[in-house]
Amino acid sequence: MTERLLQYIWQFQYYNKGELSTVAGEPLQIVFPGQFNTNQGPDFSDAKIKIGTTTWAGTVELHINTSDWKKHNHQQDNNYNNVVLHVVWEDDTKANELPVLELKSRVPKVLLQRYEELMLSSSFIPCEKMIHTVREITWKSWKERLLAERLLRKAAVVETYLQQNSYHWEATFWWLLARNFGIKVNADAFEAVARSLSITILAKHKSQIHQLEALLLGQAGLLNEDFTEDYPVMLQKEYTFYKNKYGLQPINNPVFSLRMRPGNFPAVRLAQLAMLVHHSVHLFSEIKEAVDVKNIKSRFDITANDYWHYHYRFDEHSAFREKKLGAAMVDNIIINTIAPVLFAYGNYHNEQSYKDKALQWLEETTAEKNVITKGFEKMGMENRTACDSQALIELKNNYCTPKRCLDCGVGNAILKQ
Repeated sequence: MTERLLQYIWQFQYYNKGELSTVAGEPLQIVFPGQFNTNQGPDFSDAKIKIGTTTWAGTVELHINTSDWKKHNHQQDNNYNNVVLHVVWEDDTKANELPVLELKSRVPKVLLQRYEELMLSSSFIPCEKMIHTVREITWKSWKERLLAERLLRKAAVVETYLQQNSYHWEATFWWLLARNFGIKVNADAFEAVARSLSITILAKHKSQIHQLEALLLGQAGLLNEDFTEDYPVMLQKEYTFYKNKYGLQPINNPVFSLRMRPGNFPAVRLAQLAMLVHHSVHLFSEIKEAVDVKNIKSRFDITANDYWHYHYRFDEHSAFREKKLGAAMVDNIIINTIAPVLFAYGNYHNEQSYKDKALQWLEETTAEKNVITKGFEKMGMENRTACDSQALIELKNNYCTPKRCLDCGVGNAILKQ
């Protein structure tokens, strides 16, 4: 038994049954269990109970044992002066100043058994054997809630970035876009590169792809070697000049390429990012005005310049292959940067049209394929669009792994069956 489970029993199981109980020989009726309180003080506020013929309004405190009241020194805390009911699992004192409701004998054993099964489960998700008993409408509404939670959480991250650059949306988008190009391994390094190069500097050189490459690769520390080929030597000279001109400081973050697919090598990704800047004008403004996701995908239809057709690294010749930004990478950018920033923009300015557009683009984007989504697919769960995959990732990471079954729509449905 945990206090969180006790809160769940009180709020959802016991109250919803509308049962009558007795307190000190008087009939007790729970008119309203109150609102769960996350701040300091009693667990539930604005509660209403009826004892005998008298109705009481105030707060409700929950404990495993009645004796926990004094253990926590609530009798000396003014926040607890308005408590009208002490709800406990076991009344271990039998001498109480407050009305006490003991739940130990009132809770169905099957609920406790199901909860124990969930907590002890070592499956991919705790309810793997029971999730298929949940009604489709329950699952669908919970997935929508999960997607909304994920986008709101990402919007909070976007606002943190905005606060760091005086609410400049283009700069914020540039930082997050560069981070996305670095994928997971080099995300921090690529973001540091973006932060070290203002969009004002980039705008001055957007017509010269070689200068853009020199700035990005140089800031990442990828132009520090003694090269033999003409192209990297030229970039090195360009970077040295502009480094001195703008007083640039290369980033300190290491850039990695070990155990990585060649197409994700940092030099290739930075060259592609340079080409995107080369072909863009106020990129986030363009995205805001885009009609549908096809417009976005065409904007990201870019290929690194000719040198990279034969290279993944400087001074290492390879077979011809155009270094085009692949469809999977474009989808990744839509899911992890474009949709979240657009949703954050709509949320910040209270403009529903942008939030709707972000959701629509996710609906029109192919679902992610990773360990988490494949785990749900093995269970027969649908993973067709990015809306599905984002909801499944949110569910696994923030509910299933930490076993927050009591806060989960699916977990609640299973426990209430």
